[in-house]
Amino acid sequence: MWIDCHCHTKHSYDNWLEPVDLIRRAKALGLDAVCITEHYSYEASEPVEQVGRDEGLLVLRGVEVATDRGHMLAYGVEDDGWNIWGRNNYLPINEVVEHINGLGGICVPAHPFREIGLSSLLEGLLDLSGIAAVETHNGGNLDSDNGLAISAAAHMRLPSLGGSDCHKTEAVGRCATEFLQPVTDMKSFIAAVRAGACRGRYFPGYMQAALAA
Repeated sequence: MWIDCHCHTKHSYDNWLEPVDLIRRAKALGLDAVCITEHYSYEASEPVEQVGRDEGLLVLRGVEVATDRGHMLAYGVEDDGWNIWGRNNYLPINEVVEHINGLGGICVPAHPFREIGLSSLLEGLLDLSGIAAVETHNGGNLDSDNGLAISAAAHMRLPSLGGSDCHKTEAVGRCATEFLQPVTDMKSFIAAVRAGACRGRYFPGYMQAALAA
C-alpha cells in the first residue's frame, strides 16, 4: 500500500491548502492513505482526520518538529504534550529524539540534505542515533538532495520513507512510501517502519497523472 507520509494543510499556517482538496487529490492519484504532519503541533491536524473519514481515505497524524539541526518528523505522539521545551523552533535534536522515543513514538529526519540555513542536518545525519528511518524521497527536494538521503539511509542501514511535503494541491503525492505490510492506524504504521517493511519512492500514480495531463 502507498502512503504520503509528509503532508501539510492550511492548519500549518504557511499555506492555503484545504484538507478536503488534499484528500480528494490523494484519492484521485491512487494513494491508500496520507499522514498529516503539520508544523509544530500534532493537535493542529485533528480536523483533517474527520475530513478523511468523510471522504473515505485513511488519515494518519504526526508532527513536523523544527530542531536546531533540521526538521524532524515525529510519529506516534498523542497530543502536544510532546513539546516540553516551551517554544517551537530550534529544539535540541538529540533531546527531541530521546523524548519522542520515550513516548513510544519514532523520529524520522525530514529532507535531511536540504539546506535551510544554519539548522540544516546534512552530513550530520550520519552521526545521529535513535532515529527509526530516513526521509529519502521528499517531493519538495531537488532530486540530488534525495539522492544523498538515499545513500545515507543505505549506509546507516535504516528504512526509508517518502512524502510529498505538500503545501498545495498539485504537490500531493509526488513522493510517497510503499508499505510492504498492512497499515490501518499509527500503531501498525510504526510497526511497519520498525520492521523495515517500507521504502520511500517517487509515487508512480503521480507520474502517471502528470503524463496524462
